[in-house]
Amino acid sequence: MSEHLKRNQPAGMNIHWLFYSLDDFLDSQQHIGFESIELWGGMPHVELDRLSYFDAKEIRYKIEKRGMKVHVFTPENCTYPYQFAAKGERYVQHAYDYFTNGLRMASELNCDVMAVNSGWGYWNENREEAWKRSREMLYRLAEFGETVGVTLAMETLRPQESQLVVNITDARRMYDEVGHPNLKLMIDTCAMAVSGETIAQWFEEFGVENIRDIHFIDGTPYGHLIWGDGNRDMTAYVHDLNTYGYEGYLGQEITDFKYFNNPGEADKKNFAAFQKFFVDD
Repeated sequence: MSEHLKRNQPAGMNIHWLFYSLDDFLDSQQHIGFESIELWGGMPHVELDRLSYFDAKEIRYKIEKRGMKVHVFTPENCTYPYQFAAKGERYVQHAYDYFTNGLRMASELNCDVMAVNSGWGYWNENREEAWKRSREMLYRLAEFGETVGVTLAMETLRPQESQLVVNITDARRMYDEVGHPNLKLMIDTCAMAVSGETIAQWFEEFGVENIRDIHFIDGTPYGHLIWGDGNRDMTAYVHDLNTYGYEGYLGQEITDFKYFNNPGEADKKNFAAFQKFFVDD
């Protein structure tokens, strides 16, 4: 097969391990064969809030002693409690404190990318007001991230999640308006497919050097599914990665609740879909 991936490109993610311990997740990823991790920064695995964060060095040790490495850190920002377009002086400050702690934690994890998005405004407010708040927050976080050696990678959201950055046109506008070299892009294949876009379009628009991560998952197009449970053509997706020379990470952001009972079995099936593409390093 001409299409190929490196073994360390798929990055196991712990978001669907919510009802298991971090050690359970890490043991499973090691056993399955993952070499890379995109660490979801939510409880009970990671304790991160606006005031502090805990045990970054211990978490890093646990991961590295199993022969893996964190390449992307994704602080929880979709279901609780902070977002990038926060409104109101107190909430904005708390959100900023939370995400800067996330950047500090990423740095201590020896991880150089933190995943972000645009956040969202209130459904009944002027979109441009929410847009300004998001732009200002992303710029401030990009500035801070530069001081700790961590790059921001912004993904799009689905229209049901935000009225701000939900497609490639919005991403281009926000990227240009923030205008900070420490803000890069992430492709989320779910949001991408919902918007009718392709991986090739994203590489053409931004250049492969500006895509720092991909949430590389199956779907219908909705759903963050393991490969084989949706209707996307994995071989065609990998072909686009190869065509544009993408050698970054492929985060497995699996969020459908049907996987939460037995996440290890889902991850095993998911990883098997990648194996036919692996080439010797």
